[in-house]
Amino acid sequence: MTNTHVTGESIFVDDIAPMKGEVYVGYVGSPVAAGRLQKIDFSKVLKIPEVVAVFTAKDIHHNLWGTIVKDQPILVENEIGYIDEPLCLIAAESKAALEEARKKVVFTIEPKKPILHLSEAIEKRHFLHSPLPFTCGDVASAFSEADHQLKGTLAIGGQEHFYLESQASIAYPDDGGKIKIVSSSQHPTETQHLVAEALGLPFHHVVCEVKRMGGAFGGKESQAAPFAAMAALAANKLNRPARIVLSKDDDMKVTGKRHPFFNFYEVAFNKNGRILGLKVKMYADGGAYTDLSPSIIDRAMFHVDGSYFIENALIEAWVCKTNSHSNTAFRGFGGPQGNLTIENIIEEIAQFLKLDAALIRQMNCYQESNSNITPYGQVVENNLLPQLFENILKSSDYFNRRKLVDNFNQTSRGKIKGLALTACKFGISFTARFLNQGNALVNIHRDGTVQVSTGATEMGQGVNTKIKLVVARSFGIKVDDVEVMTTSTEKNANTSPTAASSGSDINGAAVKIACDKIVKRLKQVAQFHFSGKKLSLADEIEVSDSLEASISELYFKDDCVWSKSQKMTWVELIQKAYLNRISISEYGHFKTSGLAFDRIKGLGTAFKYFTPGVAVSEVLIDTYTGDTKILRSDLLMDIGRSMDHGVDMGQITGGFIQGVGWLTTEKLFYNEKGSLVSHSPTTY
Repeated sequence: MTNTHVTGESIFVDDIAPMKGEVYVGYVGSPVAAGRLQKIDFSKVLKIPEVVAVFTAKDIHHNLWGTIVKDQPILVENEIGYIDEPLCLIAAESKAALEEARKKVVFTIEPKKPILHLSEAIEKRHFLHSPLPFTCGDVASAFSEADHQLKGTLAIGGQEHFYLESQASIAYPDDGGKIKIVSSSQHPTETQHLVAEALGLPFHHVVCEVKRMGGAFGGKESQAAPFAAMAALAANKLNRPARIVLSKDDDMKVTGKRHPFFNFYEVAFNKNGRILGLKVKMYADGGAYTDLSPSIIDRAMFHVDGSYFIENALIEAWVCKTNSHSNTAFRGFGGPQGNLTIENIIEEIAQFLKLDAALIRQMNCYQESNSNITPYGQVVENNLLPQLFENILKSSDYFNRRKLVDNFNQTSRGKIKGLALTACKFGISFTARFLNQGNALVNIHRDGTVQVSTGATEMGQGVNTKIKLVVARSFGIKVDDVEVMTTSTEKNANTSPTAASSGSDINGAAVKIACDKIVKRLKQVAQFHFSGKKLSLADEIEVSDSLEASISELYFKDDCVWSKSQKMTWVELIQKAYLNRISISEYGHFKTSGLAFDRIKGLGTAFKYFTPGVAVSEVLIDTYTGDTKILRSDLLMDIGRSMDHGVDMGQITGGFIQGVGWLTTEKLFYNEKGSLVSHSPTTY
């Protein structure tokens, strides 16, 4: 199987050759973080020969967008929400002319005082959203009866997605005013719908295609759509293809990041370190607009328990409004900020009691048959956390290394070592129940090869590889005989974003449903021919959903269908099915079962299952320079039955390294105006 990434043959959006008449589109951003836009002067821009057109909010049919709340303008009409926010568009026949034109737009703006810091938004109670709290047990009694109490705060910084391929879309006008969008997007359906709304078109007049992305990490779940709408606006108005591809600097300035959090906590615990009660208030910096922040703060609340049983808890949260880019989905989607909070609390308890934090974690972790109910009332089923803790303490030689680290720190000058065991428990499902669905189209061709289409989008995480494997294993054929097609809203409509660690689950399950339907028909065709029966010219094979028992002994393997005593090649079987007018194409739809969370009560089953994991890391820190080296990390995760070892190892190690970067070397720097200073590969 040729890997086109390795050979450099993979095609991304900006690799697509320009069409005749294509224009380049770019936005011009706001020079202030807050204010009222009064006038835009394009007089100097329009004198540039290759400038084709300029557009403002008045050219957009429906200018407001938002996945949850439609409160963010594609182009600002009046109120400016953050610095570098798009105020207008320019279409030009060359990139050079576009860049020259972007510098010559003149704005008249009535400036206002922005709120640039999360602390200021908290103080002024400037909120976008406040979910109902989670409560469980008797928090007051837990605190009054505890041996010890601690309180503190935790500031958690943001993080740039830093996908290698920036936001990019090409819009192609079609006859009758229709539009086709090729986009680097995790959510083709949202992109399709936003483009249609922006242009005043019905949804069926817009098609969005996504072949692959050069990374995304959540940054293209919601925020790819408005850039596609910008390209589509130019294409629609000019009746010419239009391309928008942001530079890395512009992408970093204008797009949202991982949410910064500022959390307040109080914890009650006994003399051994067992947690008896917890009170947490979490404040997330949502930025200027709502975006996906309500769902992200929800997931932070769902994950503030981490891997630990907390019988008595009060968990409250707010999304704060500041004059910065709207923060958005990022790998973990609020879960890491919640998990980090409880991990920090356990470290505080360990330091207070002068005990090894690993033992406190092991003591408090969820158990298999008791102490296994979350603060929101979901039972942690199939829980392997106790086993994971036990296994990694042994496999990492934790306690012997702890002694070595302690000895090193007693004698070392200028350098210090640290050793820590940490854990996670991530809920798998969208917290918005309706998103937990997927569909798939499987087409078998007469040479036995298969094309499969789903709503999943490939961003380097390997979902296409897993979908191929589902098909190949269902039919017993070679992986190279399966092709995953470009994701397109005309083949797979009303799809969910590829996010929430659910892409392989919901789309792979939909593929399996479609394949199983075909398998059942093909088995009946094989059964008929293995029986030796003959057909007259007027007869044909009849297949039925009720014949499961008679075909159960048949199975597919090694490009054949097998019975106890006979076999038929896969290609021969496909030919027989086709000639007998048996469908060898199928559609499958999957919805995740068992989800029933009551947001009003704060109770229920929010997730289909949990993926737990533990890690032991040893670090060396130079106390003079701050230079930090990770000497060794041991990771152990329960991922069930691995579909592809290489893909899963890549995702686990990649996610770990991304988290290390977030917490050790990555920081977002803004100036006094609210503008991102660290907006390039050389400064981030």
